[in-house]
Amino acid sequence: MKNTENFRIIATNRKAEHNYFLLEKFIAGIILTGTEIKSVKQSHVNINNAYCFFDKNELFIKQMQIPPYEHGSIYNHDEYRIRKLLLNRKELIKILHKKDIGISIIPTKVIIKKSLAKVEIAIAKGKKQYDKRETIKKRDIERSLKTCYLKTRYN
Repeated sequence: MKNTENFRIIATNRKAEHNYFLLEKFIAGIILTGTEIKSVKQSHVNINNAYCFFDKNELFIKQMQIPPYEHGSIYNHDEYRIRKLLLNRKELIKILHKKDIGISIIPTKVIIKKSLAKVEIAIAKGKKQYDKRETIKKRDIERSLKTCYLKTRYN
């Protein structure tokens, strides 16, 4: 049986890789209202300041900004509403056991898969300032090596 994963990336948290070591990733469903899903499908989502937390063995996402739907009526949603994430019980237990001091659960992507909104979350550990400088240095070295290789190859 073929596994054709067709999905559309709506939003990414590009600062997550800069500020955290991403240890393990999961894809979770998210409970949205009608106007929220319409706004998400129009790519109006911001997850840069969002984070996940546990409440009574359930996972929620906070500070995920979904602006109100432009064509919505008086029944539009709140932008920064706390939203519930949907995961299997085994995945929730796995995340709960890995959650420790200094470990965060952050969203890295929002995707639409088969007309359903999903959030890719990651178990992450915060980077120190010297770790951030080290990754920038590695990236610059790789970039300069790649450009030198391309110059010598095509000259």
